[in-house]
Amino acid sequence: MIYKGFSTYNRRKRFAVNDFELVKQDIFNHFNIKRGEKLMRPEFGTEIWGLLFEPFTTDTTESIRDEIKAICAYDPRVRVENLSVSQYEHGINVRIDLLYRTTNQAASVYLQFERDNQRVLVL
Repeated sequence: MIYKGFSTYNRRKRFAVNDFELVKQDIFNHFNIKRGEKLMRPEFGTEIWGLLFEPFTTDTTESIRDEIKAICAYDPRVRVENLSVSQYEHGINVRIDLLYRTTNQAASVYLQFERDNQRVLVL
């Protein structure tokens, strides 16, 4: 099966995306939505934005990891193989190693949640 869609970021490369690139885009979009922001779907989105301002403790890290796993599990096309969360001066760095189930293709996704800008960057 081939998945087709449109990219909402990085339009300089291509506007249309397929397969694993589309899946990564969908996951990225999910991380950019705060829980409760999506009309008629209050359970959709992430609570990571609220955790950015909490002390970076083991409990906070585990909450972020659980949130990332839940968002990735929301998409049946991928499986999380590995996950790391670290703090930096202005937010949180995340590395997610994903396996695209359709083709068994693996890729790492690097995200940066910034406190100041309230946005996710793809690294």
